[in-house]
Amino acid sequence: MPYCTYLRKSRADAEAEARGEGETLERHRKILFDLAKRLHLDVTKEYAEIVSGETIASRPVVQELLADVEQGLWNGVLVVEVERLARGDTIDQGIIAQTFKFSDTKIITPMKTYDPNNEFDEEYFEFGLFMSRREYKTINRRLQNGRAASVREGKYVGNKPPYGYTRKKLDHDKGYTLLPHPDQAKVIQLIFQWYTEGLENEIMGPAVIATKLNHMHIPPQNGDAWVPASIRRILRNPTYTGKVCWERRKVVKKMAGGQLVKSRPDAKDYILADGLHEALIPMETWNKAQEVMTQSHVPSNAHLPIQNPLAGLVFCSQCGRRMIRRPFPSRPDTLMCPLSGCSTVASDLDLVESRILESLSRWLRRIEVDIQTAGRPQNNSAQIELFTAALNQAEDDLATLQKQVDSLYDLLEQGIYTKEVFLQRSKVLSEKLADKKKERSFYSRKLEEEQLKETQHQDVIPAIEHALEIYDQLETAAEKNRLLKSVLDKIIYSKSDSGRWHGSPDAFELEIYPKTYTQPI
Repeated sequence: MPYCTYLRKSRADAEAEARGEGETLERHRKILFDLAKRLHLDVTKEYAEIVSGETIASRPVVQELLADVEQGLWNGVLVVEVERLARGDTIDQGIIAQTFKFSDTKIITPMKTYDPNNEFDEEYFEFGLFMSRREYKTINRRLQNGRAASVREGKYVGNKPPYGYTRKKLDHDKGYTLLPHPDQAKVIQLIFQWYTEGLENEIMGPAVIATKLNHMHIPPQNGDAWVPASIRRILRNPTYTGKVCWERRKVVKKMAGGQLVKSRPDAKDYILADGLHEALIPMETWNKAQEVMTQSHVPSNAHLPIQNPLAGLVFCSQCGRRMIRRPFPSRPDTLMCPLSGCSTVASDLDLVESRILESLSRWLRRIEVDIQTAGRPQNNSAQIELFTAALNQAEDDLATLQKQVDSLYDLLEQGIYTKEVFLQRSKVLSEKLADKKKERSFYSRKLEEEQLKETQHQDVIPAIEHALEIYDQLETAAEKNRLLKSVLDKIIYSKSDSGRWHGSPDAFELEIYPKTYTQPI
């Protein structure tokens, strides 16, 4: 996309001109054109205004600029300094900052190029020299200390109340507390009752409770249906006993593989205090629920080895959740969707496993037949050479057009082109540049696709062949799982009819995606 310039003469500039310092707009225009020439940018429009107003409302040209930036017309805006754009109060500065950020439009000055989606550039642009990193940390520390103090006073500091409560502003005091929700509070009491006492002598775990709530058409706080994980979170939440807590699952940041990873593990040193709100669950009932959970519901992956060779690979076609293994003492394990009420029907785990291996074998045989009958059509070196040549030609054409753009600035400086002629010619070249960049992007994408095909046949296919050869020799589900994950990206599982009483139990469909493949085999 092309670039534009923004020029503004302020009251201070008018005073400087009166002192004989030269015409401001013309001086700034030359600075920006020199900057565009140095950075090889194609400028196609100029926004200029002479106002002394400090707000956006009193500056019609900057309003026009922001409207065009919102529509994504510019890749960047050239200004002599960022203060020319964001001169008003913090509200105006925030509007301008967000407009550039959400449209991904750069702000280019002679001193620095600001990327609004770069955290540090954004902070510098918004706050400039008015707030240092130390001041930010000081303010944040005060906020956190204030929240911790509020929790110790029994106030609720969360932005969203837990299921079963509504948030209420305290009378004659700062902060919020919780009020029982007229309908949801009864659901919370039922959940704890079912979990600790059962129903009609039947033990009810989180999965059974979630299913029952869905059958009763009770809407959850988030999503379309209750899931066992939501029930577990409720059972572990001490807020229902009249307590308030803080930093129970605070964000922990760490570097993993060269990238910043954020997690929210359960903390042991969180703040727990008596709240100002009414308890929905007696402490005895809550303690009993924790005891039952400790004894009966240990996470399967906490201390036990993997028992499912397809763990983390198979996804439900209806809700997108990972399929899980459900063991049975007297019949084969099944692969099922964990969402209660999902229309996807479960299948025997060994049938799904066998189908995956059979599908991979058939796919490899089909490739071998194609190679024998068509002289290995997968050998696409000719296509790679063709797209490489086209891409190189597009790069040469872009370089030629860029030289023409640079020459425009020379003609402008020499006075051969007026500003209006320069912008007109620049617009024409900008359109040609845009078309040529699309052409370059097209050939680059095609080249990557052909190179990917070559990589698939050189690396992925032999890896799958090796996996099929040694799969049955592996002894544990964990070894089989690692092997499948080394060659497969994901598997989409679909089944709508049960074959228990009629039809076939293996009437399910699979979409198998090998590594680096974008289409299922």
